[in-house]
Amino acid sequence: MNKYRWQAIVFVLVAFMLGCNEFIVVGVLSDIARELHVSVATVGYLVTIFATVYAISTPFITILTNRFSRYKTLMTLMVIFLIGNTLSGLANSFTVLLISRVITAVVAGAIISLIMTFASAIAPREKRANLVSWIFAGFSIASVFGVPIGTAISTSYSWHDAFYLITVISLITCGLLGWLLPKQVEQVQGSIKNQLVLLADKRIYIGIALVLFTAATMYAYYTYIRPILTTGLGFSTASLNWLLFLIGVMNILCNRFSGMLAERDGLKQMPKFYVADIALLLILPWGMSSKLGGMAILLVLTLIVTLINSPIQIHFLNIAEREYPQSTVLASSLNSIFFNFGISLGSATASGMLGVVGLQHISWGAAGFAAVSLVLSVVLNRAIRQAATAN
Repeated sequence: MNKYRWQAIVFVLVAFMLGCNEFIVVGVLSDIARELHVSVATVGYLVTIFATVYAISTPFITILTNRFSRYKTLMTLMVIFLIGNTLSGLANSFTVLLISRVITAVVAGAIISLIMTFASAIAPREKRANLVSWIFAGFSIASVFGVPIGTAISTSYSWHDAFYLITVISLITCGLLGWLLPKQVEQVQGSIKNQLVLLADKRIYIGIALVLFTAATMYAYYTYIRPILTTGLGFSTASLNWLLFLIGVMNILCNRFSGMLAERDGLKQMPKFYVADIALLLILPWGMSSKLGGMAILLVLTLIVTLINSPIQIHFLNIAEREYPQSTVLASSLNSIFFNFGISLGSATASGMLGVVGLQHISWGAAGFAAVSLVLSVVLNRAIRQAATAN
């Protein structure tokens, strides 16, 4: 196996490690609440706090560390992540657990941004979109396989052991990164102001808005996927894990499909997928009258709702490399930053819609976000064409 293939595997392993750490709390909420003598709702805030800290800290970390060696920066952040995750395993109070989650959230976004930057520098041009899609798939694989395994460990032994397993994966990943990553990669340093110039580019800020509203589209219904499957569609609680596993597999396929689109100028093809999103989300309330019909709609939605991931990541990286080389790491972080903000917007909207129109029609809010995404995708393609004509 050549060195590039090993590097690609370890990049996906980093995404898997980060995904396991981020999602693990969802699977062990009740176990943590029981042992630390706090409510499940209180433990649930760990998810919100993690996403918020992740989104806010990532641009600051990427901008402030740009003048240092990318290899040394990444390895330092990995060690901090390792300490934070191990502290989560050692936590014997909610306060300690909260602090440990903040530590990992602060560095997680910068780690994946640097991994994307290394992937862009290492991968042959024709393989870059494929590698980016596999890195995104690492998070989906963590959700589908890592979280259930962590939950099973928590149930059989202790939730502490689930975090210790992630620590072991982190140690292995650190060792592989130290061995496989190039110690020096070409990088252009720039002041904070020079790096932020990237955000004034029309093709960038419209792309950022597109990422945000795409994430909001998904989480405006996916936040309540469990009650949609049980209360809405009438599936038994016993079948829930299998249904979520099936949805997770569709999410992995979505990432692979996204990579294929990125290799074929995928941004031009996105408007038709947003039209499909809108149609599916509008008919979902009627589809929920049938178990098979409703489940089919949810599976197709999962397959297409976040297809933008790889095309927009390649879009951000290409513009930065050609025109703003001092902002490459910042560009690589934009997708994950604003996807997390979109998750917050979508989940808040879902909660509001639930109180107003009920679970049956919750997808209408998501359809509204999909409509905004459709307009943004058309406007972004126009901005790209105008820039190409001007150049």
